[in-house]
Amino acid sequence: MVNHRLVTTIAAKEVRGLASEKTIILAILLQLFIAMFSSFLMVGLSAMYDPSVYGRISGVQYGIGFAGNDTILFDLFSRDPSFVPYRMDPGVALGALKERQLAAVVWPSETLPDDEDPVTVTLYTISNDIQSTVIEVKIKDILLGYEKLLRETRKERLDFSPVTVTPSRPVAQNSFYEFIYGLLIPMLLFMPAVISAGLVIDLITEEYQEQTIDTLRSTPATLEDIVCGKILACILIIPVQVALWLVLLTINGIRIASLVEILLHVVFTSTVLILIAATIAVYYRDRTKAQFIFSTAVIIVLLLILALPSNPVNLIVLLAVGGAPLYHWAVMAASLAGCTILVILVRNVIRRVEYS
Repeated sequence: MVNHRLVTTIAAKEVRGLASEKTIILAILLQLFIAMFSSFLMVGLSAMYDPSVYGRISGVQYGIGFAGNDTILFDLFSRDPSFVPYRMDPGVALGALKERQLAAVVWPSETLPDDEDPVTVTLYTISNDIQSTVIEVKIKDILLGYEKLLRETRKERLDFSPVTVTPSRPVAQNSFYEFIYGLLIPMLLFMPAVISAGLVIDLITEEYQEQTIDTLRSTPATLEDIVCGKILACILIIPVQVALWLVLLTINGIRIASLVEILLHVVFTSTVLILIAATIAVYYRDRTKAQFIFSTAVIIVLLLILALPSNPVNLIVLLAVGGAPLYHWAVMAASLAGCTILVILVRNVIRRVEYS
């Protein structure tokens, strides 16, 4: 039978000792930095998620070397306020680009729009440059317009009418909010679960590697009390971190609905991971083996869970935007049932190890 007073004492001791765990402190500080400055970091991070965000940057004009006689494409660049095209010889244009006097060089082929051969356009930009990414996105829009004009010019060659596909309802896409709610929030909220699961392995296995487990067992606390105390300590830091991240994200202007439901889902899912990690740590009693087995097991479990449409990650996204279905309570109940089963499994493994 677990002694709740001893479990609470051990958990409090482990929580106080977390300040000496440099790994978890650095991880928490990193999450804190992301959450505090999320509104600032969103611009750069969402651009990595969807480079087309760079196309919205305005107010800057870029000099473009145009090496060719295609007047249609040249006029398209001339009408765009972001570019100032200059007709130049290819060699001179590439030399100016190398000296960074130009932002890019566009070199279309000599094929006329109504010719039989395809029209090719070669684009030269400066490699490994953030400016090149902005320019490439903006030039892409111009080239798409140019392609549309070419299709219109050459449509008489078609011997059939293309099928026009019209969606049943227009769908507005916003990669900025897609990145925030679809990637950043789940990653930030479930990061404490991964940290705590790795932490519970370290807390349990270090007692065996430092040979202090026998000293602890000489006290009134049993092995079950010791392990349960360490598990409780790792679970307790989950709601604190998650609540802090939710508050900081809200302060940064990111509206998150259903805060209580999100907190419960994250806590129960995190508890499942922590109990799995604790079971592996007690069974192997070696940090390297336990961490490797746990990492492999988590990957397999996550792949199986993410294959389900009603997995906790999707539900967190739906809850955050205020559109979660009612069956999310059933998923929460399933997570709670999984925790109960894992608690029984952990206790059985502890007893097996204790009397072996």
